[in-house]
Amino acid sequence: MKGDRVEIVVDASGDTRTYEVEATRAGRRVDVTHGRGLVEVTEVTRGGTPVRTARFMAARVIALVEHPSPRSAAEDDDETVRPLRVSA
Repeated sequence: MKGDRVEIVVDASGDTRTYEVEATRAGRRVDVTHGRGLVEVTEVTRGGTPVRTARFMAARVIALVEHPSPRSAAEDDDETVRPLRVSA
């Protein structure tokens, strides 16, 4: 969702560097994957096409913080679970 962002803090030889990846347009999201010594943060379109990717060595990552976008009350109402009515 637009506004979602991930903040990555990385050890850089005694210093720390902070990177951010943000979903910049409507319909995009930020995915985080990790494995085999890598942490990968990717901005992805609705169709699953990666727009941009940031890769870091897992041993150097100090913190990885996901910040969801602020949502209004109207958006929360749209996602409520409604009971399924079945007519017999």
